[in-house]
Formats: sequence, structure tokens, C-alpha cells
Amino acid sequence: MPIVAVLFAAVLFAGAPRYGYHRDELYFLAAGRHLSWGYPDQPPLTPLIAKAMAAIDPDSLFILRLPAVLAATLVVVCAGLMAREFGGGRGAQALAAATVASAAVVMGTGHVLSTAVFDLAAWSVVSLMVLKLIRGAPDEADRLAESGSIRPKAWWLSGPRWWLVIGVVIGAGLQNKLLLIFPVLALLVSMLVFGPRKLFATKFFPMAIGIAVLLWLPYLVWQARNGWPQWEMSQAIAGGSSGTSDSPIMFVLLQFGLIGPLLVPLWAFGLWRLARDSRYRAFAVAYGVLFVLFVATGGKAYYLGGMYPILLAAGAVPFAAWLGQRRMRWAAVSFVVTVNMISSAVLFLPVLPISMLKDSPVLAINYDAGETIGWPEFTREVGEARARLGGDVAILTANYGEAGAIERFGAPYNLPKPHSGHNSYWWWGPPSDTATEVLAVGIDRDELVRAFTDVEPAGRIDNTRGIDNDEQGAPLFICRNLRAPWSELWPHAKHLG
Repeated sequence: MPIVAVLFAAVLFAGAPRYGYHRDELYFLAAGRHLSWGYPDQPPLTPLIAKAMAAIDPDSLFILRLPAVLAATLVVVCAGLMAREFGGGRGAQALAAATVASAAVVMGTGHVLSTAVFDLAAWSVVSLMVLKLIRGAPDEADRLAESGSIRPKAWWLSGPRWWLVIGVVIGAGLQNKLLLIFPVLALLVSMLVFGPRKLFATKFFPMAIGIAVLLWLPYLVWQARNGWPQWEMSQAIAGGSSGTSDSPIMFVLLQFGLIGPLLVPLWAFGLWRLARDSRYRAFAVAYGVLFVLFVATGGKAYYLGGMYPILLAAGAVPFAAWLGQRRMRWAAVSFVVTVNMISSAVLFLPVLPISMLKDSPVLAINYDAGETIGWPEFTREVGEARARLGGDVAILTANYGEAGAIERFGAPYNLPKPHSGHNSYWWWGPPSDTATEVLAVGIDRDELVRAFTDVEPAGRIDNTRGIDNDEQGAPLFICRNLRAPWSELWPHAKHLG
């Protein structure tokens, strides 16, 4: 298992500096420069990490993505450890780790700094801790230890004390992404209904709840003070506002691709095994509950990704036992996992040269690949358009990716701080009322004429690579003569998605 984790990390490290920043990474860097206890679309942990990495080297994409690589590697390690908790030996642990390492969702989220990869890591750790609780369910020694009569070896992490670790991880995870609350509640309810309920008969369970709530509380306070924009954001995503939003049918179909089609039999076998074992049935029920919930509410396909490491670990243990010492069987399984890993890497890591992307199926399958290409060229074109105007021209963008790119790459072109009505940028305020002209980037003319009396075309964005991403062909407009002060117009510029 350690070898698998090291090789996986090495592959991600090798690909980290290739292509360029993802739009979300540019946004996290901008949010890190406006540190707060909350944002309309996310808690503060990932922007804080982005700020910390930028403090080490503001120009290094490799450094920025280092925490994501470590988090994804943690998911791989947890898969192997979960197989051990299921009673698997080294072969089962290596198989579980390798299958998770080859998964498209783990590679894809581990390649860029994102809330998704830390969410995967948090849920993997929680799943592992719950397995430890189940495997070491309270016995007489635990009860004596809890009462203070005895102190077993490693007493601070023995028996029910794993609840304390779970509380810390959930609290920290909720400061990264609200999504974690759904698998947590699904599993807790499933355990209360299907068992093992005796795990809750300890003082450490309410203590864990208290720790998690205490860690999460600052973000909840921020949301309450700002009208709960996260709820509006969730509705926008469910309505398809995100580039990775999925229809119910696509949500179902993409479950077969999150890990890779070749490994569907293994995780399906793991799901069946969990459902048949009363000790672990709650995990299978939680998977079913989350599946139905996310289909019904318009969730993205990867929202269910955190459940697959435990399914693969559960399936790997009896499968490895069946493989036994037969080398031909192991060779065949290794070949399948290797093929899955290569296909995932080609589709979700920056393996192909950029010149080959437009003629490959990568962009059609992996939307995020296109969003890591062309940001320096985008900023250069914005800079050239503004250079033809006066020095007091403000910049207004359609989305946070465009604004974040201008902040990151705009210095050589003397570009000012951009403004946008998108997500947190709306909270950071409008252009100055003294700006006589505005260069609008990526915003439709029909929207601009509601705010300006004079709107003139100023060109279109071309990334020069032929990559059909969200910014390719985006319009540029020169806008003059505001119809009202920004203080009146800015509330109408707000849009979440």
C-alpha cells in the first residue's frame, strides 16, 4: 500500500505544473486576499490554504496544488487502511489503494486545488474512523477505560474515543465544503436505524457533535448575518448554473465513470457485501440514501464520490482472498487496474500536449481540462483592449474566473483590480463612481445596456489554441454613461452560480 500511495503522489506531482490555473484556483487566490469566516459559495478553509501557498511562492502552480496532491494521497491511504479494518491482508490493502488511486474522480480532484479533494479526504477519514469504532465496538475494557478504572495502551485513541477524531475531522471538513453534512447525516441516521446503535452509547459521541459544531460555528454565523447565500447558491447549482452540473440521467450514468467502468463490478460487489453484513449495513444504506437525494435535488455526479473508497475496500478484501496466491489471477487484475489508471490519467490529468486536446475526446469528457488553458492569453487580450482607452477605465467581468485571472496575470498590463457581480466578487464591491468608462468582459450586450447608455464592441477573446472553453469567443465591450450610480445598480448585478 505505501508503494501505491507514493507512486500515485508522484504522478500527481509530475502533472501539477502542466497546462495552467483552473478558474476555481484563481478564485481561491482572490478569496484568500479577502479572508473572511465565510463566502456566499463556500466556507473559508480552501481560500485560507490558497493564501498560505501563495505566501510561500505566489507564482508557483506546483506549490499551490501541493495540498490537493497530499489530500488525494490521503484518500488512497485511507482506502488501504479501510481494507485492513475489514480484515484484509497486504494484498487486499494494496488492491483497495490501487483501485482508488486509479479512479477518475480521485485523480481529477487531486490535480487541482479544490474544495472537492478536501471533501473526499475528510469523508475517507471519517469512514475509516467509523470502521475502527465498529471493529473495536465497546467491550468491558472500553467501559472500564471510559470510567477511569484502567488505562489501556494508546488510551487517548482507544474504543469510543475515535468519536473525538471524527468530530474534529467533520468540523474541519465543514469549514471546507457544506456537502460533507449530507453523508454524515445519512450515515448517522442509517446507523441509528440499522445499527450498530451501541456505538452511540458513550459520552464521546455528544462530545464529537459539540466539537464539530464549535468548529463549524463561525461559518454559520457569517451565513446567518448575510442572509444564507449558500442556500441560494445550492439552488442555482441544482438549476444547472455550474459548468459541471448534471441532469438526473447524467448523474446516474456518470456513477459508472467516477471510478472507471472497469472497476464497477468491484465496487458493486463491495456495496453488496456491506448490505449483507449487519455491522456495516449502514454504509450501504447511506449510499442508497445519498444516491436518491442527489438525483432528486440536482446534485453533481461527484457528490457521491466519497462513498466509493469504502465500497472498493469492502470488495477488495474477499476478492483478494479469492485471488489467493495465483499469480495469473493477480496479473490479470493488475492489468485491469493499470488500464483503468492510464485511461483516467489521460482524461483527467494534463497528459496530452495542449495542441492535441481540441482533436481528442478529453474536453468533451473532462470539462475542467479546458478551464485550465488560456488564462494568460485571456488577460493579455483584456490588457490590450484597455490600453487603447484612457487610464481611468474600470474592468467588469462576467464571472469570478475572469476576474481572478486579471488579478493574477494583469500586473504587466497595468490592469486595475477587476469587479464582477459573480459570487464573492459582488460582496467585494462595484467600480468607483469616478470611473468614466468600463471595459466589460464576457457580459452580453443586452445586459449591459440596462446599466449604460453607450455600449460599443471592443473585440472577442481568442485563446489562440482552438480550445472551446467558457471564455473562448467571449465579447468585450466599452461602456460609457451610467444610467444610475453604482450604489443603485450594484444590487442588480449580483448573481450566484
